[in-house]
Amino acid sequence: MNVTVLGASGRTGRLLVQELLRRGHRVTALVRDPSRAPEGTRVVVGDSRDGEALRAALAGADAVVSALGPSGKDADLHRETVALLAPALRAAGVRRYVGISGAGVTAAGDRKRLRDRAISTAMGWFAPSMVADKAAELAAWQDTGAEWTLVRPPRLLEGPATGRVEHDAHVSTRSTGMRRADLAVFLADVLDRGLYVRQAPFAATAGRRS
Repeated sequence: MNVTVLGASGRTGRLLVQELLRRGHRVTALVRDPSRAPEGTRVVVGDSRDGEALRAALAGADAVVSALGPSGKDADLHRETVALLAPALRAAGVRRYVGISGAGVTAAGDRKRLRDRAISTAMGWFAPSMVADKAAELAAWQDTGAEWTLVRPPRLLEGPATGRVEHDAHVSTRSTGMRRADLAVFLADVLDRGLYVRQAPFAATAGRRS
């Protein structure tokens, strides 16, 4: 499969690219700095909000996976990205999109644990712009005809993949953290197995407590 990866040079993005290449996929990496592009990829230089770069990165793609995480520097990163990306996907004939949201985002039908409801409320107080951006991203994808999935992990952690991931469409995880390496594998699984289409599942490294 030809997979375009957004945020390919970041901490999660690099792990994701490695996992996709390991599985035999051909990867196009959209990066701002070509010197940081992962090896083994077709490189397109640009930003996720650069329409011309997006069109170049989507040429020949079968799917897009985004490793763009929350941005403290740019409060509108994700809503602006989807505003350009969704029509670009339609124009390129690409239907599948897998991205990263956050456990602090609430979707219709959620059954969050009391702990997680409290965390979501606190995030709304302390990081309102970030939460609003990710919520707007979810709402925007819901209004498209794309086969999208937005994975909602809790706090991201370093360390090797454990191979133990708990996930559910609406029930928040028992675990309070997720290793980036586990997230990369789960994103690839969601893509390869067609999991959670038009849903925003919670996911975490099983057994992880803060």
